Amino acid sequence: MRLLRHNIGLRPGRIWRSVLAFCAIALPAFYLPVVGLAQAPTPESQGEIIGTIEGQAIALKGPMSVQVVGNEVKTLLRSGAEVRVKTGQAHIELTSGGSITICGPAHISMLKTANALTVALDSGTVRAHIEGNLTLSIFTAQILAKPIAIGDAPQDVLVGFDTPGLMCVRAGRGAVRLEEQFGSQSVVVPQGGDVVLANGQLEGLRSNSALCACESYAPQQQRVSNSPEISVPATSEEVKKSAPASKETTPPAATPDPPRPAAEPTYQVFMPPLRYDASQKVQDEPDPKLIVLVRRVRVRPSLIFESRVEGEAPARAAKSLTAAATKPQSATKPPAPANGSLVDRVKSFLKSLWTPSS
Repeated sequence: MRLLRHNIGLRPGRIWRSVLAFCAIALPAFYLPVVGLAQAPTPESQGEIIGTIEGQAIALKGPMSVQVVGNEVKTLLRSGAEVRVKTGQAHIELTSGGSITICGPAHISMLKTANALTVALDSGTVRAHIEGNLTLSIFTAQILAKPIAIGDAPQDVLVGFDTPGLMCVRAGRGAVRLEEQFGSQSVVVPQGGDVVLANGQLEGLRSNSALCACESYAPQQQRVSNSPEISVPATSEEVKKSAPASKETTPPAATPDPPRPAAEPTYQVFMPPLRYDASQKVQDEPDPKLIVLVRRVRVRPSLIFESRVEGEAPARAAKSLTAAATKPQSATKPPAPANGSLVDRVKSFLKSLWTPSS
């Protein structure tokens, strides 16, 4: 130890300070990758999958993911997501069975734990069709609505707001239990019941008069068929049905239609939902693998030409024209009438007097 001190020229205190400085510099280099790997999000940490959503004018916030099924891009909602429907409708296909239709303008939040699904309704109307053993709870600011199944039959319930203080509840299939969040009262709406609550008061239940209508979701965009369309020639029966009734006289020649511009194929691009993260300075670009290009063309209909040739009528017309041209015309003038009037006789008498005789 004395030889080491003499050769190095360092004291024990300086040696320990050098070792500690090296550890302070080296350990973070090994620790940071491990911490970054531990903090990487996993699919399980994002929440359970609620289902797939589609709609025309919707805004999503919270955990979600995107997947491609065939030629369609599906958006997966996870527990903790918020859905805002600006106009029209949105449709959620539940993975546990059933579906939820949201009629906008609406704003909801969704949480799922095992077989329990909780929907927090802020505005708009929600119509839920539940199948299987999924338990649904719809929370509003003052009322909690829970569908009650009758046996193993599916459940159909509608809960919404026509105005901010007027709440509609409809039990299509099964019953609905209404409970006060800040009270102890509860009411059961039987199957087929349609009631309205004013300001969240269960005592003032009254029959609904066609408020909070929310029909089943019907997509406006036509699905693109993957199978090609093949044109087939028309059969003899189709030709007979489409052919007009024949007439004895020759039909007049139809005026030709003006030429139409050639139909060009239409291309449509389906983009995945755009995401914005305020914590990132540079936003992630969408994955090109999730972009779907659809080409639409129109199949040309089968053309059927049908006509009739009339040979005898033109021959008769030519014969009549030839006979009329060869008929001799009389050159003699028509004879004067035998008996003239009194004035004509006087004129002829005076003319005979003045005319010298030969």
